Amino acid sequence: MIPLALGTAIYLRCLWEFASRGRGIPAPIDHPKQLVVTGLYRYVRNPMYVGVMLFLIGEALFVQYSGMLVYALAWLAVVHLNVLLYEEPNLRRKFGESYERYTVAVRRWIPGRRYDG
Repeated sequence: MIPLALGTAIYLRCLWEFASRGRGIPAPIDHPKQLVVTGLYRYVRNPMYVGVMLFLIGEALFVQYSGMLVYALAWLAVVHLNVLLYEEPNLRRKFGESYERYTVAVRRWIPGRRYDG
């Protein structure tokens, strides 16, 4: 239950940051208008995806079905490709130098040092 709860909490916190700081939602219909580098985004560039991954792992453990772990890994591979091929190039175009500074300071998947912009 811990990964399920943690994943949900991370996702909801990121959703809050997108809405309050970025003035948008994580959907193609209303992308954030400002680069979000606050909250969990100070430590990792893709905390929302990390939260979903934790949720999927928690779900696999909860239902005790190894097929869910395979699904979670396949999902992560698809998300990783989406981040590399679509999201990051679009963020570079949209936010330019500020996004470049952010990518140098903050890792994509593994939380690390704090970014203070």
